Amino acid sequence: MSAKRYHLFEVYGIELEYMLVYNSFKPAPIVDKLFTKKAGKLMADIENGPVAWSNELVAHVVELKTNGPAQSLDNLSELFHNNILEINRLLEYFQAHLLPTAAHPKLNPLTDTELWKHSYSDVYQLYNKIFNCKGHGWSNVQSTHINLPFYDDKEFEKLHAAIRVLLPLIPGLCASSPILEGKNTGFLDTRLQYYKTNQKAVPELTGMVIPERAFTKVDYYATIFEPIKRAIKPHDSQGILDHHFLNSRGAIARFDRNAIEIRLVDVQECPKADLAICALIIAVLKLLVGKKLAPLNEQKQWPKEDLFALLDPIIREGERCQISNTAYLKLFGIAQPISAQALWQHLYQISKDSIHPSHYEALDCILSQGTLATRILKAVNNNYSEMHIKNVYQELAACLNNNVMFKP
Repeated sequence: MSAKRYHLFEVYGIELEYMLVYNSFKPAPIVDKLFTKKAGKLMADIENGPVAWSNELVAHVVELKTNGPAQSLDNLSELFHNNILEINRLLEYFQAHLLPTAAHPKLNPLTDTELWKHSYSDVYQLYNKIFNCKGHGWSNVQSTHINLPFYDDKEFEKLHAAIRVLLPLIPGLCASSPILEGKNTGFLDTRLQYYKTNQKAVPELTGMVIPERAFTKVDYYATIFEPIKRAIKPHDSQGILDHHFLNSRGAIARFDRNAIEIRLVDVQECPKADLAICALIIAVLKLLVGKKLAPLNEQKQWPKEDLFALLDPIIREGERCQISNTAYLKLFGIAQPISAQALWQHLYQISKDSIHPSHYEALDCILSQGTLATRILKAVNNNYSEMHIKNVYQELAACLNNNVMFKP
């Protein structure tokens, strides 16, 4: 997004994170070498036309993002894919390539974690000192971020209320991290299982993942930012860390750029899948914001504890999770208990007319065949040998390179 203020759903900002791996399948901490090869000198951010590249906390993850606000989602899959192809061509020199999904299934965080050592490294070093970033929750958590603008407090109220009530359902649409260290973790969205607790040394940063009921800028500062500032002060005597950066809830308000950033989406097998998921989430948010589903006061009344109680089992079970809270289901026009998958199928049907047909193929695949996590487990088929897991994930890497859905 940018410093200019935009109205609700006027523009979009999308960020996709990918891991670099050597052809041996080991994580490749060479984002600095990739950027140097592209730019001719080391840079932390590279503007590549409508898509920009940037580094992350660890040296084996690259972030691709819209270079400023995008007017539409509908051509972004192709733009991101073109950049993926370019990066993979550059990585051939290093015998490496990009790997999709939210978690590398064989990464050892103790031996495979290398922090970014260049610009902004003082922030990363301080984070490492406070939290010890050699863990899956730091070095093995690739996500998709959706940035949505608001113009003023009135628009912030509507957008934040809608996002909060939709957050619990997101893992039921896009979980993609079922395997860590060569084992089925028992969670379809293991990334979010780590996300809940990876900053437990300063719990005010993540809270309960679901943001508090704060619907104005003043309330948000008092309820969320001020406790964060107080909690981090003993750890950050020089004032290096910014409150916007520190806020790690599943959706964070960025008042520095008048946007809310949704962080609970696992990155998928290809941009076609990522952008289709973004399109569906945004279409449902439009219905909520437009009061086509539940009135604003009903959306605002949900405390974070009740929404977290809905989110937590969906992190484990994904689309298979049965949702029995009828008061919550009423927000979406459903009267009886229903699975997360069936609820998303319902939401897709009622919002489909506002979604560009280019996204239908991916959404039909996800909503009929299951989340990427489910499809990965189907492909693995209980064979957790190192070679078999590597073969499945090399198929996923091919899906990324070809921008096609993974259909085991």
